[in-house]
Amino acid sequence: MRNGLVGQAAAPGISPLAAAPPNEPVLDLRGAKSRKLSERLIGVFLFLCGSLSIVTTIGIVFVLIVEAVRFFRLVSPIDFYTGTEWTALFDREFGVLPLVSGTLLIAVISMAVALPLGLMSAIFMSEYAPERARMVLKPTLEILAGVPTIVYGFFALTFITPNLLQPIFPQTDVFNALSAGIAVGIMILPMVASLSEDAMGAVPRALREGAYALGATKLEVSTRIVVPAALSGIFASFVLAISRAVGETMIVVVAAGARPNLVPDPFGQIQAMTSYIVAVISGDTSVGGRVYLSLFAVGATLFVMTLLLNIVSQGMVARFREVYQ
Repeated sequence: MRNGLVGQAAAPGISPLAAAPPNEPVLDLRGAKSRKLSERLIGVFLFLCGSLSIVTTIGIVFVLIVEAVRFFRLVSPIDFYTGTEWTALFDREFGVLPLVSGTLLIAVISMAVALPLGLMSAIFMSEYAPERARMVLKPTLEILAGVPTIVYGFFALTFITPNLLQPIFPQTDVFNALSAGIAVGIMILPMVASLSEDAMGAVPRALREGAYALGATKLEVSTRIVVPAALSGIFASFVLAISRAVGETMIVVVAAGARPNLVPDPFGQIQAMTSYIVAVISGDTSVGGRVYLSLFAVGATLFVMTLLLNIVSQGMVARFREVYQ
């Protein structure tokens, strides 16, 4: 019997796999090696994709720092950050405070429009709207996020200013900060509403049911239970929307004008940092001059502003974060 088995295993034309007992597991070494290699390649590819954003950010920061240093060799940083007059296109004064004040004014007006309306829209979609209405309202609201920003700029210039502002405030200029801020607020409203509604939807149902069991009304549950429980996500949506408003370009260029003022008038023209960058790029500016290098100094200032805003937001989100099992 033993000789027969040995002879059968050694017989030509019969593989060792065919000679193995049917109930004994067979290891496919070639398949395991190929799967291990493919998993390793996929991991390397995903790592490169994730590193691309980091490398891009490092490259942007490097270019901004190098060119900004070249600018500050020609213009004193103290004069740049404390100056109250900006006439860079004439290559005279480079005080950035008027541009910073114009940027902050647009951001404040847009926040006054988007944050309360976005939060109320999120509360309605999360707590009050029926399921069918929510399925229609949320995609419809998010369509606003896909509208080109230059369309918002023309909407502010041709509709908001002549039809909404000038009949009530006759002193409103054709180009003004208020209409631009309102348009920016409408643009970032879907971001606030959608992200806040997602944060409210993540609140456990048990919290709502417990409040209802204690006799709370729907308004009390929405404002005292759901909103505080989703505060970290709501705050994150606020910060993301504000960062988007600070860096907005085309709406401000089209609707706000190009007059830098240290104390900007909401009903008059202003110039933000982004609109100045567009004005210089679209003109005839010699490469290497002070006006050209001022682009990078203004861009670096805007980058630092948004970076500080994101750092503060991360701390606030971590402070108010609620983890539910």
